[in-house]
Amino acid sequence: METNLLILPGLGNSGDKHWQTFWHKKFENSTRLVQDNWDEPVLKEWLERLNEEVEKLDQPTVLVAHSLAVSLVLHWAKENKNHNVIGALLVAPADVDSPQHTPDIIRNFSPMPIYKLPFPSIVVASENDPYASFERKQYFAEKWGSDFVNVGQKGHINSDSDLQYWEEGQEILKQLITKIDLKD
Repeated sequence: METNLLILPGLGNSGDKHWQTFWHKKFENSTRLVQDNWDEPVLKEWLERLNEEVEKLDQPTVLVAHSLAVSLVLHWAKENKNHNVIGALLVAPADVDSPQHTPDIIRNFSPMPIYKLPFPSIVVASENDPYASFERKQYFAEKWGSDFVNVGQKGHINSDSDLQYWEEGQEILKQLITKIDLKD
């Protein structure tokens, strides 16, 4: 199956050195969601923009979310459905419920939705991510019905992690797509 990617950056967008930017350049079958306000996110506005983009989908698509965008995916999937959304790669979820791990500016994304996602997903976690405890990310994966992948000590799996094309992440994405193909 030909699978498209919808890349969903988190707070502040994904800069030039972020793996999401490298993936968007590499994968011709990818679209990148653009929010109006990256630095003062409002859940309602971000959901509207995601809905606009999802409504345009005409092929099977995997959501590739980083950080705050993981919460966005969970909020979206709780209230919306689209048969073209066939899976989600959920990388470094930010704990929107935790004042000690995340800034107040994202508190309107709280509470983090806790339910089983209606499509296959993988949560990718780093052991030393400052925006959510490792145990909390394991809890999220369990509650969301997601597979869980520990990538070791990679910080927030962002530009500072200097992953460029993040080949390990591409392999994890392939695992997700294989699982989706087997499900069909």
